[in-house]
Amino acid sequence: MSETPANPKIPVLEMRGVTVVSLKNPDVIVAEGVNWTVKAGEFWVVGSPQHSGKTDFLMAVGGLSSPASGGYDFLGERMPIFEESRMAHRLKLGFVFDGGQLLGQLTVSENIALPLRYHGHLSVDEIELRVRSLLEITELVPWANSTPANVGRSWRQRVGLARALALQPEVLLLDSPLTGLDGRHTAWWLGFLDQLSRGHGIVGGKPVTLVVTADDLRPWRRYTGRVACLSNRRLIVLGDWRAAEDSKENVVQELLSE
Repeated sequence: MSETPANPKIPVLEMRGVTVVSLKNPDVIVAEGVNWTVKAGEFWVVGSPQHSGKTDFLMAVGGLSSPASGGYDFLGERMPIFEESRMAHRLKLGFVFDGGQLLGQLTVSENIALPLRYHGHLSVDEIELRVRSLLEITELVPWANSTPANVGRSWRQRVGLARALALQPEVLLLDSPLTGLDGRHTAWWLGFLDQLSRGHGIVGGKPVTLVVTADDLRPWRRYTGRVACLSNRRLIVLGDWRAAEDSKENVVQELLSE
């Protein structure tokens, strides 16, 4: 799977003067003048009101769309990465889509196995073993042979997580992972992501750098160490929770008190 970068001083993510536009309408600017650095091992939450572009922003961070202007590096290499020759570097970053974004004709197990079949260079037996481990750690074993249409949204979200973890990424981006979850599922996600940030066996015990988006900052207080907010075409980089709580920005206070 992925290896630790040779130079730990290189930022994991670094944006310089980046402008992000909407995927659906490139004339709509989501954020401009973004200067943001994410270091290895950090756990960030990017808060934003609903329908304010956080999915578009995270897609740009994940290299799934190109910035309209500015420069963006991932582990020292310019993004986005589409070339096949650089795919191994690109796969050090995993992405969990809101709702899972699963392939409906495949079973839960088959969805999780997809990146391993395309990029894992493993035998059939090794893939099955890896998928089984991911099913167990995400509590998805009862739905292994079900298609997404027969699995509840909360569990589909976990399938998306298991698929993203299949290749043991060094960095994981999660688009609104708590949306639509009840208390039990929310607690599971917060606890599991906290374990990933500290080092979990399912990713070889190495701490994973995490960036999540949210329209409510309150659940993340005890878990993430770094906070930013997206509002009015700006990424407001706050820093730690003390800075967030002291911020005079209206959007920050709204997301902390909803």
